[in-house]
Amino acid sequence: MNWQDSSALLGTDRPEEVDAAFERGEELVGVAVIGLALTHPDATAILPRVARALDRALESSYPRLRHQGIVALAHTARLHGTVDRRCLDLLRRCPRGSEADDDLWAYVPRRRLPWWLWRHRLGEPPRRWLRRIGRALFGARNGG
Repeated sequence: MNWQDSSALLGTDRPEEVDAAFERGEELVGVAVIGLALTHPDATAILPRVARALDRALESSYPRLRHQGIVALAHTARLHGTVDRRCLDLLRRCPRGSEADDDLWAYVPRRRLPWWLWRHRLGEPPRRWLRRIGRALFGARNGG
């Protein structure tokens, strides 16, 4: 693979190439992770590499790699409708409002999404609304 040409890397479909790029410390490894997310048919092969990109980016405060990992996670969610716990744990440490937040919400079954993403998407409910629901639920049970 030509590791100097980002457009060529977007076509990568071989996880072992991405792993080798991580080991060599290739500057464009994040682009290859995006390419893998776009071309590989198996999310279980993609998500560990996405997690590796996010983990490395968060350890080193490398914003470009973090963004590339987020974009790869968004593509994986959109194309495969899935995410894993490790990627969610790493995404939680990233700023909210990313492409991954949006695509996870839109394409992954909501029952598989963590509470912090629900809270971000729906916002904090007003106290008055919560009290009204509480009274309706608990008042009806107590005969009042």
